[in-house]
Amino acid sequence: MDIKAKIDEITNKIKADPSLKARFMKEPLPVVEEIIGVDLPDDKIQGVVDAVKAKLAAGKLGGLFGNK
Repeated sequence: MDIKAKIDEITNKIKADPSLKARFMKEPLPVVEEIIGVDLPDDKIQGVVDAVKAKLAAGKLGGLFGNK
C-alpha cells in the first residue's frame, strides 16, 4: 500500500465533500477508517489522520497566497 497515495486520496475525498469534511473535523479517526475501508487501531491510523490534517491546512494556506 502506498501511504502517500492513500493520504492524497483521503484528502481529495474530504475536500470534495463538505459534509465529510465537517465529520472529519469532529471525528477524524472513524472518517479515515470509513474512507479506506479498514478498521485499524487508533495508534496505527493517527499518523494518517495527522498527515491528512496537514494537507488540508496546507491547502488553506496556499489559498491565502493564491496557490491551490
